[in-house]
Amino acid sequence: MSRISATGRRVAALTLAAAMMSTSLVALAPAPAYAVLPGGYADLVEKLAPAVVYVEVTESVTPTRSDMKMPNEEFMREFQRRFGVPFPGMPGAQVRQGVGSGFIISEDGLIVTNNHVVKDAQSVTVKLSDGTRLDATIVGTDPLTDIALLKVDSDRPLPVVEFGSSSEMRVGDEVIAMGNPFGLGGTVTAGIVSAKGRDIRSGPYDNYIQTDAAINRGNSGGPLFNTEGKVIGVNTAILSPDGGSVGIGFAVPSDMVKKVVADLEDDGKIDRGWLGVQIRPMSEEVAAVLGFENGTGAVIDSVMPDSPAKKAGLKPGDVVLKFGDTEIRELRDLTRAVAASAPGSRQKIEILRRGERMTLDVRLDNRTGHDA
Repeated sequence: MSRISATGRRVAALTLAAAMMSTSLVALAPAPAYAVLPGGYADLVEKLAPAVVYVEVTESVTPTRSDMKMPNEEFMREFQRRFGVPFPGMPGAQVRQGVGSGFIISEDGLIVTNNHVVKDAQSVTVKLSDGTRLDATIVGTDPLTDIALLKVDSDRPLPVVEFGSSSEMRVGDEVIAMGNPFGLGGTVTAGIVSAKGRDIRSGPYDNYIQTDAAINRGNSGGPLFNTEGKVIGVNTAILSPDGGSVGIGFAVPSDMVKKVVADLEDDGKIDRGWLGVQIRPMSEEVAAVLGFENGTGAVIDSVMPDSPAKKAGLKPGDVVLKFGDTEIRELRDLTRAVAASAPGSRQKIEILRRGERMTLDVRLDNRTGHDA
């Protein structure tokens, strides 16, 4: 059985490409597109590399009681109480170092990386390709998409890369991953888009690009480029039985990252639409009776009191077929469509109730402060 690990977090069957090693859209400065020549990727990589950074994180870790395993603990604590200093050798808070990757998106120092790279960080330092080290502050983080935005101050304009459109990528397109696997700076790997829209059960907004470009521990937060030199994904996770690359890596698509980064730059927080329902898939039996393809629509299991759904008149048993312009073919279609809508916006929601199609109007609330 494989596992997912992101600085210690486990999720069944996958291993997060963890950053920690024990061993308005954002206004972007213009960046030119570089086509890959028959000779290979060398010219393209040379131009992009200065904008890819090494992210170093220091975090404080307090050992658990099971970690301590110290004899005569009561004596040592009494020594500490009487003399006001730790007993020699008594464990206390420890400092742990971790590394990850990131990339610069504005000349004034905005840097994109993964949330799990900087989570619980005491300090963050960014190392540029020329060896320059800059202290970074965390502008904001979004654990649900595993994206974080950093800011560094520099006395000169910094090199940047530009976001491309992940929706335009096709399975089989060539891609390039850049980052710092295992702390090795400036590493480049190449491959193809193996699949799109992958759900790896890591969160409600899973919609990953799958690639066979080698991604390893420390690549987290690094860019996945198309052959024009534009960022079409942020490398985040790998499928692996042992933590090393086996050719199955996952990147958050750039179309999602752009929206998250813009929100974080605005006020350091993420505002998402909230409907206020619990949903489940339509059963095969019900789909067959209704003449739908298996998986079409999302069945409302419950409606929360005083929620936008309740006010709009949605009821348990309603089948959501369309939200705004989005056809609902599986549960995450509805989850993502609601999340992508601005709080306070009004949306049309098409439902099936007791065999009758109808359309309701709903005014979304803000997901912040709500559990679902």
